Amino acid sequence: MVKGAQLGDKQCLDRLTKMAAEQLRVNIYRLTLEHDLTQDIVQETILKMLKVLGELKEAEQFWPWLYRIAINKLRLHHRKEQNRRTVPISAMPDGDIQKQGQEAVSTMVGQELKQIVLRAMQALKPEHRTVLMLRCYEEMPYSQIADSMGCSEFGAQMLFYRAKKTLKKQLLRQGFGKGSLLMALALFGKMTAPSEVAAAEVSVTAAAAKVGVTASLVGMVTSKTAVVSLMTAGAIGIGAVAATSGPGRTTAASDERPLASAAADVRDEQAATASLKRWYFFPEGSDGPVMARSMQASTQERGYYCQWLQDEQANYYFDRHSGTVHINNYRQYNSDLAVWRLPTDKGGLTAFLAGIEGETEKMEYVAADGPGLVVVAERVETGYSAWTTRHFRALEEEYIRYSWPAGVEFADNRDPMHKRGWTYFRVEGHINGQRVTGTGRVPFVYAARRLHSPWLRLRVGNRLQIADIGEEALLYDDTGKVVASYAGGSFFKGFARPWLGLHTIDTVRRDAAKEQVPFETKYKPGNEKAEVTLTCREGKLVYAVDMQADVIDAIAISTNQGKEGFLKFSYLQDIEKEGDEFIEPRITRSYRGMRRERPGILWLIQLATGDP
Repeated sequence: MVKGAQLGDKQCLDRLTKMAAEQLRVNIYRLTLEHDLTQDIVQETILKMLKVLGELKEAEQFWPWLYRIAINKLRLHHRKEQNRRTVPISAMPDGDIQKQGQEAVSTMVGQELKQIVLRAMQALKPEHRTVLMLRCYEEMPYSQIADSMGCSEFGAQMLFYRAKKTLKKQLLRQGFGKGSLLMALALFGKMTAPSEVAAAEVSVTAAAAKVGVTASLVGMVTSKTAVVSLMTAGAIGIGAVAATSGPGRTTAASDERPLASAAADVRDEQAATASLKRWYFFPEGSDGPVMARSMQASTQERGYYCQWLQDEQANYYFDRHSGTVHINNYRQYNSDLAVWRLPTDKGGLTAFLAGIEGETEKMEYVAADGPGLVVVAERVETGYSAWTTRHFRALEEEYIRYSWPAGVEFADNRDPMHKRGWTYFRVEGHINGQRVTGTGRVPFVYAARRLHSPWLRLRVGNRLQIADIGEEALLYDDTGKVVASYAGGSFFKGFARPWLGLHTIDTVRRDAAKEQVPFETKYKPGNEKAEVTLTCREGKLVYAVDMQADVIDAIAISTNQGKEGFLKFSYLQDIEKEGDEFIEPRITRSYRGMRRERPGILWLIQLATGDP
C-alpha cells in the first residue's frame, strides 16, 4: 500500500491515509487525553505525511516514520504551550474519555478505578507515555521505537524502564499493589480504544513489558528513587569525597559550617551507604571535553540522588542539607586538592600522578575511545569498575539526563561572565625584562565553544608575537614574518581551559603530568586561591589559581639562569564596550613547511630563556 501510494495510486493513497489517521487518532489520544489536541496533531501529521511520503525509502518502516512525525508535532506543541492550562482528571467530564472505550470496560471496573489509572497516566512525562504507547499497544521492537523517538535503541530501553518505574510509583501512591502495572496498562488501553471490539482485543503481555538486563541495571543506579538492594551486587566500598567547594568554603550559601565539617558529613554518608556512581561523557573522544555527574546512594531515601552534575551548559551541586541546587562558576574538584582522575587516563599518566600524590583511588582503565563515549564508573570494594557505551547524542538520552527532585530551590551563584558562558581576558606583565601584553577569549562551558571559540594573541616586547586560534598557532618575529607554525591549542597548554570540563587547577596539573613535569600544590587560605608549582630542569612556573572563578589569576616564571617573568590575567564581566583589542586573530593560510612540534606546557620558560 505504501509503495502504491508513492507511485501515485490514488486508491492506495486513500486507504493508507484513512488507516494512518485511525491508528494515529487512538494512540495520540493516549498521549494527550484531549480530543481537540489529538485531532489537530493527527491532521498536521497526515498533511506532513502526504507532503513527504515520497522521501520514505523503506516501506516497512512506515509506522515508525509516521510516529516520528506525530511525536515531533506533539513536542512542538508542548514547547509552544509550556504554561498551558491543565484540567484535573477528576474534573474531566465523561465525554473526555472515548465513549465506546468506556462502554467496553464499564462492566469491569468502577469509575473510581478508571480515574486512578487516568491520573497515573497523566502524571507521566510526554516521552514516557509515548514509549509506553509504542511498546505496549503498537508492540514495536526497541529498534523501531528508537527510530520513532530519535534516540538510540539502548536509550529507548532506558526510557521504557523509566516510564514503567514512574507509572508503578504513581499507582502505588493510589493504593495499587506492586503487581498492578500490566493490569493498569491494559485497562488504560481498553479505556482509550476506539470501539468495544478494539477494547476487547487490547492486552499487554509480560514479554512486551520486559527491558534488557543492562538497561534495567543502569536505570536502577541512575534513578533518584532506585532500590538500594542493587548495592549488594558489589558496590560495597567507600566512595572518595567529591565536595564541590574548596578548602575553607562552606558547601552552600546557606550552610555556615566549614568545609571540613561538611566534607566529614559526606564521608559519613558515603561510608554508611557505600555506593557511588560516576558518569563521564566524552562527546569528541577521551582526549577532548568531558561532562560528568555523580550518583550518590542515600540511606534516608533508600535510593540514589545526583550530588553534582556538569553538563554542556553549567555546573550544578545539590546540597541535601538545604535542599538547594547551586549553579556555580567552578568545575568540580577534590576537597583535598588531589588531581581529578578519569577512567580514560592511560597508564603513564596514572603512574606519574601516583608518584606525585600517592594512590588516591583506584580507577579501572577504559581503553575505549572515539566520539560519543560514555563511561560509567562504579565504586566497588577494590576501587572503581567501569563499563562503556557509545552514543553521539548522549546528552539527549533519558539514561544520562537528570531531573532534580520536585520542589528543590535553585541558587545561581555565577558571576555575569559565567552566566554568559564565555568572556574576553587581558594578559599583562613581563618576561626577561620585556613587556608582555595580550588578549584572548575563553568559553566557560562546552556549549559556548562553537560560537565563542578560544583564541589567544600575545606580544612579547617588540621581538615576538603569538596567535593561537585553536586550529592553528603561529609565531611571528619583530617584522611580522611567520617563523613557525604549530598544531592548534599549543599555547593554551598550561592555561585555563574550563570548556574541557575540568577545573583549571586540574587542567594545569594534568597538562604537566602528561609531559612528566613534577608539580606541587598548596592552598592559600583567605583569598580562595591555590598555588601550583611546576619544576623542570630549566626552571619553575608558579600558577595562582582562583578556585571560585575557575581561572588562572597569575603565572610567575623563573629560570635557573636568573631570568624571570610574571603574567597577570584579568577577565571581563562586561563585554559591551570591548573595542578593537578583542578582534579574533585571522589565519588565512597554513604554514606547514614551518610546522614545529608543540611547545608543551613549558613554553613560557622557553620564552624566558630566549628560545621560542
